Amino acid sequence: MAQEYKLKGISSLDLENGEKREVEVDGIEGGKVLLAKMNDKTHAMSANCTHYGAPLKNGVLTPDGRLTCPWHGATGDVEDAPALDPLAKFDILEKNGGVYIKGEEATIKASRRSLNHKCSPQGPDKVVIVGGGSGTVGTVQALRENGYKSPITIISREPYLPIDRTKLSKALMKDVSKLLLRPEEYYTSAGIEKVTDEVTSVDFTKKSVSTKSGKSYPYTKLVLASGGTPKKLPLPGFKELNKIFVLRTIQDVEAILSAVGDGKKKIVIIGSSFIGMEVGNTLSKENDVTIVGMEKQPMERVMGEEVGKIFRGLIEKSGVKFKMEAGVDKATPSKSKSEDVGAVHLKDGSVLDADLVVLGVGVAPATEYLKGSDNVKLMDDGSLKCNELFEVEGLKDVYAIGDISTYPYHGPGGNGSLTRIEHWDVAQNAGRSVGLHIAQPTSKPKSFIPVFWSALGSQLRYCGNTVNGWDDLVLKGQPDEGKFAAYYAKGDEVVAVASMQMDPIMTKCAELMRRGKMASKSELKNGVNPLELSLPAEVKI
Repeated sequence: MAQEYKLKGISSLDLENGEKREVEVDGIEGGKVLLAKMNDKTHAMSANCTHYGAPLKNGVLTPDGRLTCPWHGATGDVEDAPALDPLAKFDILEKNGGVYIKGEEATIKASRRSLNHKCSPQGPDKVVIVGGGSGTVGTVQALRENGYKSPITIISREPYLPIDRTKLSKALMKDVSKLLLRPEEYYTSAGIEKVTDEVTSVDFTKKSVSTKSGKSYPYTKLVLASGGTPKKLPLPGFKELNKIFVLRTIQDVEAILSAVGDGKKKIVIIGSSFIGMEVGNTLSKENDVTIVGMEKQPMERVMGEEVGKIFRGLIEKSGVKFKMEAGVDKATPSKSKSEDVGAVHLKDGSVLDADLVVLGVGVAPATEYLKGSDNVKLMDDGSLKCNELFEVEGLKDVYAIGDISTYPYHGPGGNGSLTRIEHWDVAQNAGRSVGLHIAQPTSKPKSFIPVFWSALGSQLRYCGNTVNGWDDLVLKGQPDEGKFAAYYAKGDEVVAVASMQMDPIMTKCAELMRRGKMASKSELKNGVNPLELSLPAEVKI
């Protein structure tokens, strides 16, 4: 039952418009709320983001009332990924020389508001979703919260419900209970069916999905969210030998950890982009890890050589070794066990001993089940061409999101250019957009700026996209200490921003980008600080 609680250290509501203040709640151990004043009214709400618990006092409060997380770009309501639960709001009052809120102790402690998507599905319509990842969660949540009452079926070959896949590479976590984005009770209560099976084909004329078990599932709306398939190396030894792993599922993590055992293994990681760097950083604590990359510096293709060098320095502090500008020639067997890998040979003649190998050489759109269909045309990379609503070109009532979707990008520097973004956060936001459009067909395309993050010895934040490339970099901060903001520009326009240890610079830049008000390259070079720029009140998201 809700009751009144006094706020510590505050005797009156004396905030200025646009100000945020975190305050403790008297009588609740660890209880805190955030006060924020907008348009001459003070609001009280949860103090921490419902995603990973970031303190929202450090977030960005916009003139139209959006409160955005300083870490990963979630908003205080259920608008933007990656947060699934909204913040709780509390009535606020002044009396007896103090300030009080009214709420339930459990809600204040949880720092979130529980959603009620309880539903007994009915009606002739039916949404079928192929895949069980981040995009799927975004879709089903948006469907139910926007009033869709008909049946929803998720078909995924993964034997578990949708998980936080980012924790697989960043922490090699394998406990399903700690990875689930929503517990099983949520899906049961919301009337959402989960089928563990593999989709083998889709009949777009008859509107039916067929699976490996021989079953068929009719649909009125179909959402394709089948994700990516990790690439393997078509080189001698890599197909034949054991203990060569990719990383996409919990089973992959279990296999890697089993091979690592008690540690002290020689591990070769092929690929110096996000997966390879994150896994290398995680495994380096107990093992001898070498990362092999083709570029001069890790993650150079996306982040550039100068910033890639920063990441390399951070990971090297963990004991990781690098072989850069290197090509892989073959894998050869272990001398003690011929069916297992024993070494990786590089094209320069060097040989890296290996008790196990992890491949982080990218993913391909998982659309194999569509290749026999006459109704759909796959793009050269195997993805599906979509519009701003993520509707698949040439197909009726079919959407594609996540790793398999190529869509027009309208963020800075995009100009509607087609792009495919393999980010967990983007998939969930796309799913939310699709769920809203199915539930409310007159809704407009949802505006969001792509955001991703990575664990590279320190936390990397990134917003924007370089679909049409970038030709200059403005680097601020103390890069040698791993504390920086990197602004990627095409001409004078900043198209992407990366940061470490400078929160909430990424979040503020994403909000500026959404409104078309991001500082230009020349302004940044002349000393303009995006944190000091005002967000235009006339632009509402």
